[in-house]
Amino acid sequence: MRGRRVALTGLGCLTPIGNGVPAFTEALRAGLSGVARIALFDPAALDVTIAAEVKGFDPESALPPKELRHVARVVPLSIAASAEALACAGIDTGSLSLEERRRVAVVFGTGGGPVEFFEKMYGHWYRGDLKKASVYSIPTGTMGTLSSEISMRFGLRGRSHVITTGCTSSADAMGYAARLVAWGDEELVLTGGGDAVITPGIMTGFSLMQILSTSRQGAPRTASRPFDSGRDGFVLGEGAWMFVLEPLERARARGARVLAEVCGYGTTCDAYHRVRLDESGEEPARAMKDALADAALSARDIGYVQYHGTSTLLNDRIETRATKVALGDAAASIPGSSVKSQIGHPQGASGAAGVAATILGMLGGFLPPTINLETPDSACDLDYVPNEARAAEIEFALCNGIAFGSKNSALVLRNGRAL
Repeated sequence: MRGRRVALTGLGCLTPIGNGVPAFTEALRAGLSGVARIALFDPAALDVTIAAEVKGFDPESALPPKELRHVARVVPLSIAASAEALACAGIDTGSLSLEERRRVAVVFGTGGGPVEFFEKMYGHWYRGDLKKASVYSIPTGTMGTLSSEISMRFGLRGRSHVITTGCTSSADAMGYAARLVAWGDEELVLTGGGDAVITPGIMTGFSLMQILSTSRQGAPRTASRPFDSGRDGFVLGEGAWMFVLEPLERARARGARVLAEVCGYGTTCDAYHRVRLDESGEEPARAMKDALADAALSARDIGYVQYHGTSTLLNDRIETRATKVALGDAAASIPGSSVKSQIGHPQGASGAAGVAATILGMLGGFLPPTINLETPDSACDLDYVPNEARAAEIEFALCNGIAFGSKNSALVLRNGRAL
């Protein structure tokens, strides 16, 4: 990445398998699943009744009750993850001067954003329960207010941007944020992403597309099974994963612990179909190649791949093909996995979730597993670290993202312990 080197010094998360970095790390290592019967509402009338929800989180720990009725569910999740990331980085935003706060940006990635909030407001409007509706329904229902809520909570006056490119949203947010730091436009960026769109309407919409897993409603923990021959669709998930990025020299000067370096970013579009990828896999492969070129690395330098791995028939097969195109002969010997096997598919937060899982694995000396991989698909023939975490020391990793509209993104990370 041209310009200043970019250090990642803070990480925070709210996830279906554990809230906070220590809990998420141990759940990754143990191969736990966060998929269960939906508890946010009664799903009895739906065709699909399972999802991967964040559990045990008190929204009032992030915002006062009077504010919660005016924001989408994703907001307190993302604020809590942001607070943990800032604390991890050793940054007290309350002690920053006005000029310092003007150089701290928020770049947030989301796919569904406030859809959950708007669905709730529509219900109030159409039932005539206007007293239950928020007076801020319109501004809260727009994507742009999501980063504003985080900026306002921490008093950050730099850029406040939302990137929404479907399931690559948070990967693209991180790529954009890294370049803001590298090019000297911002001194600190709070970035990452969140999504919380487990609602009756969204579940119904995905069911109409026939892309949700339906065959394991009675055994939800086994439903998300990337690369397995028995996969039949993804499991909708939710969560928030946030990071602090800053120049490496600045991080070293203030004695911060560097968790990782963001080395490269690439993004492309198949320009092919609303929901399907081109079978050739050429454009996801080009995104990976561009990220490697941006990092000035070759395929042989990569020690691990965090796959997008949604557990859908088409995407897993095409991503495997694209990885072979991008990494060539090295692909067969590079281990990789999909965190979605454990947390479901958190939509626009997917890229950030994968980055977090990758960093925590690198720092902890292990590769997160792809659970539920019992009978590999013959077309998915790479090393996906099946079922159990694997001890490994990795310096460089590649994180993939794929989205509706045939968008593709990739990030290259370096283990902070190697710096």
